[in-house]
Amino acid sequence: MQTMDLSHELAIGIDIGGTNTKWGIVNHRGEIVEKGEIPTDGHPTIDRFIEALHATLQPYMQRMGADSVFRGIGVGAPNGNYYKGTIEYAPNLHWKGIIPVTQLMTERFGLPCSLTNDANAAAVGEMMYGAARGMKDFIMITLGTGVGSGIVANGQLILGHDGFAGELGHTCIRPGGRLHWATGLRGSLETYCSATGIVLTAKELLENSKEDSTLRGISGEELNSKKIYECAVAGDPIAREVYRYTGQILGEALANFIMFSSPEAIILFGGVIKAGDLLMEPTREHMEANLLPIFQNKVKLVFSELKEADAAILGASALVWEIKD
Repeated sequence: MQTMDLSHELAIGIDIGGTNTKWGIVNHRGEIVEKGEIPTDGHPTIDRFIEALHATLQPYMQRMGADSVFRGIGVGAPNGNYYKGTIEYAPNLHWKGIIPVTQLMTERFGLPCSLTNDANAAAVGEMMYGAARGMKDFIMITLGTGVGSGIVANGQLILGHDGFAGELGHTCIRPGGRLHWATGLRGSLETYCSATGIVLTAKELLENSKEDSTLRGISGEELNSKKIYECAVAGDPIAREVYRYTGQILGEALANFIMFSSPEAIILFGGVIKAGDLLMEPTREHMEANLLPIFQNKVKLVFSELKEADAAILGASALVWEIKD
């Protein structure tokens, strides 16, 4: 009987973010052999975006093609519907309405394609290769341009009846609070704990305080979460308060999520976590303070063990083996 040689099989994993799209070519062992990125917001239509992605990947595919077999494409995207292969009304993307991503990808690349929510893809990647290895119950929270989440319970990714379960970033944590720039909802977690929310918090604190701050010397257009972090590390009081307040709101939200699914761990992922203890310490403090005693001091709060782009790429690529098998 002939055994199947998997060593030359490759998958393409794609993580579509609000600003950039990261891609990776992944082998069957979960090793990313090539990776890169293209702008997401630089393409006015989904067709132009897929064309740019194809033009970027084609040279790599041709170079590897003689010795390798590409089995398919896995995509993680905001508001990605696993069942239909569509992106639907994603607030952080400028392509509006329902986008038939898997159909368009298959037509352009000539490969089978599967899609899921970007945070779900990151959760799968973390479960297979990162901090959630061996866990059957955990929640992954992605803190980037927006706030996403992937929920795993009893070893299963929670998708819901329509594929959209787990939108914890859009849950209301401050009723009547800050207006979301895209959804029109008020007080959602994303408006406070995303990179965008951190900038809004800094601007509010600067407006409502007369305290000296290095942040006052940065123009509104140039103020971003990276600069706020740098000022916080340097000891700037308002910048440090931005992270304390962000951690408070995140911790309160995580307490709610813990009492919902009783996870073994909550794993934080994304660019915002580069703030380290500036974010982690207030988050842990307010998470524990808002839990019932039966949940306190049980849930691990950890940062992702994977590089920022890798979890979503690996999780997306795992969809390909699911297609094939």
